Amino acid sequence: MKRLLTLTAIAAAAVLPLAACGNSDPLAEDSGSGPAGGSGGPLVIGSQDYYSSEIIAEVYAQALEAEGMEVQREFRIGQREAYLPELEAGRLDLFPEYTGPLLQYWEPNTEARLSDDVYAALSEATPDGLRVLDQAEATDQDAYVVTEEFAEKWDLETIDDLADVDEEITLGANSEAESRPNGPQGLADAYGVDAGFTPIEDGGGPLTVKALKDGDIQMAIIYTGDPSIAKNGLVALEDTKGLFLASHVVPLAGDAVGEEAADIINSVSAALTSDDLLELNGRSVDEQLPAATIAEDWLAGQDL
Repeated sequence: MKRLLTLTAIAAAAVLPLAACGNSDPLAEDSGSGPAGGSGGPLVIGSQDYYSSEIIAEVYAQALEAEGMEVQREFRIGQREAYLPELEAGRLDLFPEYTGPLLQYWEPNTEARLSDDVYAALSEATPDGLRVLDQAEATDQDAYVVTEEFAEKWDLETIDDLADVDEEITLGANSEAESRPNGPQGLADAYGVDAGFTPIEDGGGPLTVKALKDGDIQMAIIYTGDPSIAKNGLVALEDTKGLFLASHVVPLAGDAVGEEAADIINSVSAALTSDDLLELNGRSVDEQLPAATIAEDWLAGQDL
C-alpha cells in the first residue's frame, strides 16, 4: 500500500521482520514458551505500519480483552513480505488485512475482481494453517475520485457515467499508474472512456487534491479510506466492472484463533462500515489521537 515502508525498509524488515516491536524479539522461537498464541498463551495480534491497520488491530485486541482473552500486540510491523511469514509460522495469530491485495500476493494473476468473487478466491488461496474470517463492509481501496462539482455537472455516480462527459478528462496519480491496469488504457478498455494523464507523485495526497480542486486534473486515484475525500468534498465513483480489485477489511487468523475468538472478531467485522473506517482514519489524521483511544471510543458506540 502506498503508505507503507519503502523498499529499503522492506529489505531491512525481511531480515529482522519484528525487531522494531521491542528491545528483544518476543516472537523468537527460543523465547521458552513455544510459538506465540499457542495453547495457554496470548493471541498475538499484528498490524501493518499504517495508521488504519493499527486502529483495526487495536479494535480486535480490545474486543477480545473485553471478553477476558489475553492478547499481545505486535503493531506497525511493515509490509506483507515481513509479516506473512510470521503468520504462516504461527508467531502471529491475527492480523487485519485487505482482501484484494492479499489475494494478489498469493495469486498475482487472479481474475477475481468484485467483492464476493475476491473473497471466495482468497478463501481458497489462503495457505494451510491460516484462514480468513468474515470480511467487513468497510473498504480501503484505490478509486477514481472527482470533485463534487464535477460529479454534479455530469451526473456522475459510477465510472460508467464518465462516458457521458463531453469534455477532456485528465487523470492524476503516481507516475507508475499510467501503465497499470487501472490507468488510462485500462479505463479505455473496461469502460470505453478516454483520459489523459498527469503524474503527481504524492500517492493521492495534498498535491493531488489541490490539482483536482484547481481543475488541473478532473479525476484522481485516491484510497476510499482517505479522510481527505470527505474533507474536500470529493466523490469516489463506483467501479461496477472491477477495474480496481475489491479490497475489504478482512481478519487473517492462524490456528490459535479458536471459535470463540473468531466469533468476537466476526462481530467486529459485521459492524465495521466504510463510513466508520473513514471516521476512524480521520480521528487519527486530523485529531492525532492514539489508536487505543480511537478503538476504545468506537467499540463503546457499538452493540456487539
